[in-house]
Amino acid sequence: MGAPHGHRLHFHGHSPLHRAPAHLKVAFLVSFMLVVVATPVPWLAAFAAYAGVLAVLVALSGVPPLYLARRMVIETPVVAFALMLPFIATGPTVDLLGLSLSEPGMVAAGGLLIKATLGVLASLLLAATTDPRDLLTGLERLRVPSQLVQIMGFMVRYLDVVSDELRRMKTARESRGFTARDPRHWPVIGRSAGALFIRSFERGERVHLAMISRGYDGTVRR
Repeated sequence: MGAPHGHRLHFHGHSPLHRAPAHLKVAFLVSFMLVVVATPVPWLAAFAAYAGVLAVLVALSGVPPLYLARRMVIETPVVAFALMLPFIATGPTVDLLGLSLSEPGMVAAGGLLIKATLGVLASLLLAATTDPRDLLTGLERLRVPSQLVQIMGFMVRYLDVVSDELRRMKTARESRGFTARDPRHWPVIGRSAGALFIRSFERGERVHLAMISRGYDGTVRR
């Protein structure tokens, strides 16, 4: 207890949040995110309340805040886009530190950052307190299409396999003296990504043929 277990995002524990049915947690997450997205940006008190709810849930879960904070890096592309909005949006401008920034762009950037952060944190908390197998079972109970659940199941199962292959390719490049330092090395990275895609596609074909040969008819029998 108190250490990651199973999938990399899952944090092993026995808190009330860990024991809660997966389908209820998924339903709460979807409802929470819909409410957050629908909340107007000027309603800062509402966003503070949402953050307070998440803080209480994190405390109940026993998941260390630092454990979640390290995984918030997944939000980086959204943060980068939000930081661009004040420079590319139109409308009235305001001078700040010698820069001419769009006022609507600043409002939109702030709203995007707040809503994305709350959504990502809620999603990470769900992943940290729910075993992937329980999550898939919960999606089935919520009547999510069976084939979509199966695709997600295979994604979870083979994500570590693909990650390990990517790591081996990186080690092979570095053992030959390659280190990506500037844009001139991007073509090599691109070819590696292409090779990884082809290998993953071929693995998927082999797995599918193996399933067909064992009588797979579109339904996974448990």
